[in-house]
Amino acid sequence: MKCGIVVHGPNIIDSGYALNLINLIKNYGEVEAILGGTMGRTAVIDNSLENIIDITHKRFPSDSLKLFYEREVDVIFLLNYGKSDVTGQVFGYKVYTHFKDKIKENNIPVIQIERPGEDDGTVINWNNLNQGLSDEIAKKLNLRIISPSQIYEKHIKEDEFNQTRRTIHGVSPGENILVNNIVIGKSTSDKITLVAREGIIVDIEGGIIKEHGVEKLSHIDLNTCIVKTGLLRKANVTPRVLKKENNDDFKVAFLDHAGCDVYSYKDADLVVTIGDDTTLIASDILYRFNTPIIGITDGDLDKVVESGFKTHGSIVFQVESGFDDVIGNEIFKIIFNNNDYLEINKNQLKEEIIKIINNTNCKFKVNEI
Repeated sequence: MKCGIVVHGPNIIDSGYALNLINLIKNYGEVEAILGGTMGRTAVIDNSLENIIDITHKRFPSDSLKLFYEREVDVIFLLNYGKSDVTGQVFGYKVYTHFKDKIKENNIPVIQIERPGEDDGTVINWNNLNQGLSDEIAKKLNLRIISPSQIYEKHIKEDEFNQTRRTIHGVSPGENILVNNIVIGKSTSDKITLVAREGIIVDIEGGIIKEHGVEKLSHIDLNTCIVKTGLLRKANVTPRVLKKENNDDFKVAFLDHAGCDVYSYKDADLVVTIGDDTTLIASDILYRFNTPIIGITDGDLDKVVESGFKTHGSIVFQVESGFDDVIGNEIFKIIFNNNDYLEINKNQLKEEIIKIINNTNCKFKVNEI
């Protein structure tokens, strides 16, 4: 039997369950594992699993399921470790629904293993194919079975008919709310509802909206955007730094959006990052590739990872509140000439940035790592 395994999120990897489950599933046949989503990539690297879990491409979880469908495997497993049973089950419902919309025939079993090791952990057979296998897996893992219809009735049904609203369950008060990796607010309740008008989020019921984050986010599809709450990665980890080849040319990249694929910048020699959250997320990821950053921040930081690492040689400019985007726009226009990459000496780049900041009559502090 050919088994396709989609691993989602850092928690299932950091907990050790991803590797344990992959080894368990090997008892049933030939196994291939790939990552679904993007936030698990640093966890795969830190746990030295890149030869077991394929992280070479950025894919939505539903696209990872579709890849195995196209490879005509006999069964697809979705491994996840949500913040709660509710968030994990709702996540699985949305992934499976998007997957169904992308395929011609729903003829391959899709089995989700959610929060293994927890008292509320579950196994979900999303299309009720090969029920015997999902029952056996649940028994071996001492997890209860929950049906798709139970999840739909309990968590999905009441929200499905209003496409300008999206409810997120299993939230804790005081958590950051991220849409496509941009912080757009903070929760004040255990359930939040995002409200959008013409593709722009205009309200968060059960939360406080962050206007600056919404401006950065701009237009989104509320039904398909990626929504997360709390920390992107909870585990305290020792990051694994990969060896980097030296290039003859010193290539600098520009990054002003935490929702971008930060991994696509890993081969740059230096990355200029704009904004507190973008700088924190990007520097933490790029640390694994020994890539320093020059960050432009204004102190408006929302904690989205437990620890943020920065490569030696990084520089962070903290400017006055509200000026990070202004400075960033000027850097992109004047220094980068509206291009994503350029070749420039690091010291020259630093001086050019200081010149731009001074021209805005903006006070700033410099922290060199």
